[in-house]
Order: sequence, then structure tokens, then C-alpha cells
Amino acid sequence: MALLGLIVVFTSLGGLLSVIAASAFLLMPERLRQSLLPHGISFAIGALLAVAFWGLLPEAFAGVRPEQFQALSGTVLAGILLFFVLEKMLIWRHCHHGECEVHADEASHDHAHPTGHQHGIGQSVGAIIILGDAIHNFVDGVLIAAAFLTDVQLGIATSLAVAAHEIPQEVGDFAILLQSGYSIRKAFVYNMLASLATLLGGLAAYFGLDGVQGRLPYILALAASSFIYIAVADLIPSLHKKTDLKASLEQIALIGMGVLLIGSLHHLTQNLG
Repeated sequence: MALLGLIVVFTSLGGLLSVIAASAFLLMPERLRQSLLPHGISFAIGALLAVAFWGLLPEAFAGVRPEQFQALSGTVLAGILLFFVLEKMLIWRHCHHGECEVHADEASHDHAHPTGHQHGIGQSVGAIIILGDAIHNFVDGVLIAAAFLTDVQLGIATSLAVAAHEIPQEVGDFAILLQSGYSIRKAFVYNMLASLATLLGGLAAYFGLDGVQGRLPYILALAASSFIYIAVADLIPSLHKKTDLKASLEQIALIGMGVLLIGSLHHLTQNLG
């Protein structure tokens, strides 16, 4: 029972600490935050792709036998198609309620400045990023619980590593949610709710570790597919609306920063674990 209490405490902290630390972005003065939002989208692209390709997918493939590689790759493909359908359904829902974000964006695009004004990216993107983050957090909870079941000190180290690893990604998530049209309050509340999936993952692992671990590679692949889809299908096209050289170079640099920061933290937290 004492071990279960530790898992509950540290999976809760592992999810909540990263959101609370990243929420400093929301406390910035309005003018500064608005000026940083487009840059936050570029950073988020690099962070999401790095988490998917350097964190989630390698872990997923390491957890299966070679003859399962094709099925795991198929899960990534199915996940990308699933999130496309999900986003399409969310867009249809907005259109049927008289708030069609696609048509509104097309109308504003017709009056865009020749240099390329960056528009919002639609609330459907925010919904998918929350879902993908919840899946990722669930996996983190499983990993933290598995570490505690191995050794308490390893569990504590893993919890701190997860929190540190998640902070830059959560900053990117906040930028995406705000750019999608979410209010500061909603962005914070939804990110906090998604972080509770870490606790659910920890409890699922404690009460049924064998069953959860058998499915873990496929859960990791699904989380990776959500991040890849958001970055490639929604965020990268939004950057192409700015075509001047300076903006393009800034975007490339910030994407690179997101990739390098996540890669560096992943390397450090692996050594810590």
C-alpha cells in the first residue's frame, strides 16, 4: 500500500509539475505573449517531432520483436489516418454550428497582407493536441509506476526526469492552444486535465502491469502518430503563410531549437534514469 501511495503522489507530480512550470508562459504580459506565439508554434513543431521520433517511437520499437515491426508501423499509419478523420469530424461539427473555422480562415486569407499574415490554426488542432498529450501522459504514468515497482529511488528519478522532459513540450502545447483560439484559462485547465492521465497510467500499471506493458508499444505508437500529424498536417502549413526570408529563417531556427532541446533533455533524462 505504501508503494501505491508513492506511485499516486509521484505520477500526479510528474504530470502537474511540468504543466505548472510551463504555465509561466501564460503569465507573461499580453503584448509579449502575443508577439511570442508565432515563434512558439515553430518551437512546438520541433518539440513534437523530436518527442515522436527520438522518444516515443524508439521506445515502442524496443518493446516488440522484429516480426511485430510491421504491425507497429501500421499502428502509426492508422493513428495518423485516425487523427485526420477526428479533425475532419471536429471541423464538420464547427461548420454545422455556424462557426466554420475553415471558411473563416479562407475568407481572412483572401484579405491577407502580401507578406503573409499568420492566421489561427483552428480549435480542432487544440483538441487533438490535448488528446495526444493525454495519451503521452498515460504512457509516462506507466513508466513511472514500472520504475517504482523496480526500485523506489529509480521511481523518484524517473518522475523528476518525466517532469523536466515535459516542460518544453508543455510550453509548445500552450502556444498551440492559444493560437487555436483557446482562452488562457481553458488552455491551462485542459492541459491540467490531460496531465491527470499520468496518474491513470500509474494506477493502470500498478493494478495490471503485465496487461498494460503488452500494449505499451502500441500506445506509444499512437501517441507518436498524434504528434506527427499535428506537426506536419496543421502546424507546418501555418508557417508557410509567412514567406519573407527573415521569418522563414526564424522558423527554421526555432524548429531546430525545439528538436535540439528535446533531444538533449531526452539524453540527460535517460542517463538519470
